Amino acid sequence: MKKILLTAVSLAMISCYEPPERRCNDFKTGKFRTEQIVNGKKTVTEFERNDSLETGILNGEKETATVRWVNDCEYIMRKKDPKNYREAVAISVKILTTSKNSYTFEYGEVGKSKKFTATATRIPD
Repeated sequence: MKKILLTAVSLAMISCYEPPERRCNDFKTGKFRTEQIVNGKKTVTEFERNDSLETGILNGEKETATVRWVNDCEYIMRKKDPKNYREAVAISVKILTTSKNSYTFEYGEVGKSKKFTATATRIPD
């Protein structure tokens, strides 16, 4: 009897859970800023994205990447003019959660299991 009651309570709790709503389309375009700790050092990146290109300043250099949306919340990014193989590696980006002015995302090299997370905040025009 305890198992049946416990199962019923567990199912009721699971059925009430709703994952947070993601409004990924709100962040497909615009200007954004991320702050991360990379190798013990704070890194700030500002970038602008339209539907097919993302441009930003990284390590003092302007970089442009193509953007191919896989679905409303995931895209693949490739550096537009890579200088070597390392720069040519595609990056997968998945928006995990959204709020009014920011989104949290997961990113990593396509085909690799190691992922990183960061938050991007919209920069007002």
